[in-house]
Amino acid sequence: MNSFCFHTGLAAAVVLCLGCSATQKAIVPSNNRNWIPEQAVLPTAEIVGDTVAVRNVRNCQWFSEDFYVPEFEDRTYKLSELESVDFFIVPFEATPAIAHTMLSFEFRPPDRPPGHLTVSVEIRREEGEEYAAWKGGLRQYELMYVLADERDAVGLRAKAWQNDVYLYPTTATPEVARQLLVDVLGRVNELASRPEFYDTVTNNCTTNIARHINRVKPNRIAYDYRVLLPGLSDKLAYDEGLLKPYGTFEETKQRAYITGKAIAAADSDRFSELIRR
Repeated sequence: MNSFCFHTGLAAAVVLCLGCSATQKAIVPSNNRNWIPEQAVLPTAEIVGDTVAVRNVRNCQWFSEDFYVPEFEDRTYKLSELESVDFFIVPFEATPAIAHTMLSFEFRPPDRPPGHLTVSVEIRREEGEEYAAWKGGLRQYELMYVLADERDAVGLRAKAWQNDVYLYPTTATPEVARQLLVDVLGRVNELASRPEFYDTVTNNCTTNIARHINRVKPNRIAYDYRVLLPGLSDKLAYDEGLLKPYGTFEETKQRAYITGKAIAAADSDRFSELIRR
């Protein structure tokens, strides 16, 4: 069965499973719905020469999962100051073979501490809507790229959601990191003007990261079941030489575990520095 037939069949099944309203949603993706506050606005970016202007960088203050202050900022970066990119993985507690993955780009300006821009590919949730993997295969969620302050995107998961978080430095050179960011921001702008559906298998956090890497370095990540099981994607990245090794994979993973550090630093302006100590 080809991909088109498979997804057409799934979309048709929504009629029986969810009713007419959900069926209409499954036909046409939209950027205009009653979104939850932390996903209410889409980011966009403009690159002029060396300067990257990013609008709507999320910088929420998280006090708990349900108590937070949504904030969005416009920030400016220099491509020439982008030095590295890190890979985050957040396994699901009940099914650790499934996980959320993120990238974080580190900028090192000469006159101030390093800054980080975190990229998190997510479902865009409406008010009252919760995630379910089976719905993700039935075109029930739009896809969005959250561009966020690292303390927001990582602190949310470690402290508010109480998830385990792993931080892996990658082997990407500054030049590759810059190419990767430019490719990511191009996708960000595409989604702002042309919405897409999230898909649990084919259009999720990890498949999008893999596509960005393969556009920058063709065929760098071969097709592998561990892309479809993001909780195993760190082992794939280690095997492919994409992560900086610190001994064996098990030793590297143990070193990457930062949950306690992230919780302790959640309210600190030095969050990014402290989780990397």
